[in-house]
Amino acid sequence: MPRKLLRRYLPEPHAVREHRLLRCFGSKLGHPDLWHLHRRCVARGVAVGFLSGLIPGPLQMLTAALLSLGWRSNLPVALLVTFYTNPLTIGPIYWVAYKLGSFLLGGNGNGVVQQPMPDFSFGAPLAWLSAMLDWMIGLGPALLVGLPVLATLLAIGGYFAVELFWRGWIVVRRRKSNARLRV
Repeated sequence: MPRKLLRRYLPEPHAVREHRLLRCFGSKLGHPDLWHLHRRCVARGVAVGFLSGLIPGPLQMLTAALLSLGWRSNLPVALLVTFYTNPLTIGPIYWVAYKLGSFLLGGNGNGVVQQPMPDFSFGAPLAWLSAMLDWMIGLGPALLVGLPVLATLLAIGGYFAVELFWRGWIVVRRRKSNARLRV
């Protein structure tokens, strides 16, 4: 069962509360919903992880932790889910966010057709770098709209996916249990 497996690897709440860097949060880290593995807290943790996963840089984990404290979601699950953005997946995810933002803004966001990515030139790397920077700035409006919309869609989808999967798991287990009792 996934809960038993997760419990084996989760830290003990009292150990986290007593950690020297986390003492400032005091009793807020002691709330049971931050550590319990029940359907709603885990679903909220997945939603928080998806929502904060598209925030650039090291702020993902901090945002996930703060949102978990505010929304009483499972803290370790929220922190773990933020890893869906990694060096292998960030390119495709940002491409989807750009396309979504372009669609929502009707084109690429500023009424100008987006130029193709500049080809690298070994002869003039500084000129290429300048052209690449201009190209990336042109992506700005679409990404600015697409990233929060994509993060929200992923959070909503993740929440309901966990709810449905968890409920399905319970239904299957009850049916198996009832079938054993009948035999």
